Amino acid sequence: MAAGTGGTGGDTVAAGWSKAFEDRTKAAFGGTFASDVVLEAATLHEPVVGLEAVRSVMAAASGIYGELVFTDPVTSAARTFLEWRATAADSGTEYRGVTVLTANADGAIEHIAIHHRPLGSALQFSAELGRRLDGVVPAKHFFQEA
Repeated sequence: MAAGTGGTGGDTVAAGWSKAFEDRTKAAFGGTFASDVVLEAATLHEPVVGLEAVRSVMAAASGIYGELVFTDPVTSAARTFLEWRATAADSGTEYRGVTVLTANADGAIEHIAIHHRPLGSALQFSAELGRRLDGVVPAKHFFQEA
């Protein structure tokens, strides 16, 4: 293990997160989350709370990406930091960002903070996510294009 990467708990959280993105299903994401999980993101106007809603958002979000690569994971205590880069499947839009995963004492992810960049791409991502989740997650969470 490299210096500063923390212990195996964070490795397990990172591996579960990566596997869920590979599977791109609600079930895969749900298996890694606490029942009271909270998702905050640069692409959301307000947090999404609860297992079912967060699983739905993450499964839909994973479907936007054609390619997603996690790089340079670092774990410190209960937090795992994952830098990433991605490309949208349909438009080729490029994204970069950092995800912070906080695990509870049982190792389940209880808090997610996803930071997309650049801003224009993040706003497009939010609007697309809102379209994909229409009727599933309230529209108030997503950017509405004028």
